Amino acid sequence: MGIQLFKASFDVEACLVQVRECLEKGWTGMGFKTVEFEEAWKKYTGHKYAYYINSNTAGLYMAVDTLKEFYGWEDGDEVISTPLTFISTNHAISKSNLRAVFADVDDTLCLAPKSVEEHITDKTRAVIFVGFGGNTGNFKKIVKLCKDYGLKLILDAAHMSGTRYKDGGCPGTDGDADITVYSFQAVKNLPTGDSGVICTDSAKLDEIFRKKAWLGISKDTYTRTVDKGGTYKWKYDVEYIGDKYNGNAIMAGIALAQLPYLDRDNAYRRTLAQWYTEVFSKYPEQIGLVKISSDCVSSRHLFQIFVKDRDGLMMYLNSNEVYPGVHYVANTDYCMYDYAKGTCPKADFVSKHVISLPMHMGVTFEDVQYITRLVVKYVMEIRSGESYKE
Repeated sequence: MGIQLFKASFDVEACLVQVRECLEKGWTGMGFKTVEFEEAWKKYTGHKYAYYINSNTAGLYMAVDTLKEFYGWEDGDEVISTPLTFISTNHAISKSNLRAVFADVDDTLCLAPKSVEEHITDKTRAVIFVGFGGNTGNFKKIVKLCKDYGLKLILDAAHMSGTRYKDGGCPGTDGDADITVYSFQAVKNLPTGDSGVICTDSAKLDEIFRKKAWLGISKDTYTRTVDKGGTYKWKYDVEYIGDKYNGNAIMAGIALAQLPYLDRDNAYRRTLAQWYTEVFSKYPEQIGLVKISSDCVSSRHLFQIFVKDRDGLMMYLNSNEVYPGVHYVANTDYCMYDYAKGTCPKADFVSKHVISLPMHMGVTFEDVQYITRLVVKYVMEIRSGESYKE
């Protein structure tokens, strides 16, 4: 098998207890466990409202669509985003017939405030900030920019489960973001099969999410049953053209079983990152490191380096049974968004040079030493110490 980039770890017995309860009660859809997880997530993060959904992607689609409809944005209005993200982030903008405007990133690989401000026009309506790898970057500066310019702010927190500031606060709470969306996809820090949660401080937005995620129906099946003491009420209204984005009890049960271990697991990820950093920091010209914000306690979903010959290093590691990844190809290289190709030089540089190294609970100190030896050998001997800087 070698050393994989990602491998989820589960408390299998705790997960089975949760799933068994769903099966014994005969309720595996939305409600029951999804409500229980929503309450647990609000307590853990401090978000006022949380709605359990089937993926982060669904949450992003719903976030942009709802803000557009709620505030009367027009087709072609602009949302500033990053090219350095999984494609879901920017598809959420295009899917709502809005235009993705790409600002560049900084050394944290998150949006650079200066670049964001340079891209604000009279058509700009919102910013989507991606907490890349679990990093908060300059999120607080982006929050201030959005408030100064009257823009809405969506926090794509797909990598940020468990990320906090050093004062204990959770990014996106206390009015920092209008909407925050997390991912509990199969290899995320809080893994399920696939699911997520969409959070807000607005009761009205939360109400709309719950309708839009259930085909626009005014009351979901769980609510229609619980409200009347178990008597199923079949009458309802349809207020939106919605989608089928709701989460289910099986996935929520797994999330509940995993949540008690999230902080512990993230602490271990930070230890892995420290072990990698202790070695790579000795080679600053050949191996670049991502800057972690000084006030950030990162979830460390990713550990990344920059090297001169990324593709060659990946092949070399593969030949030695180490299987890294790339996060991400700049979205402006895709034909969907090539209208902005070449406009974000920092993101383009990262896209060509970045490599993600194995980061999961199964990676040991010995594994890190093995991986770092291979990387150092490649960049210092096979590539003869070439600088990654261009």
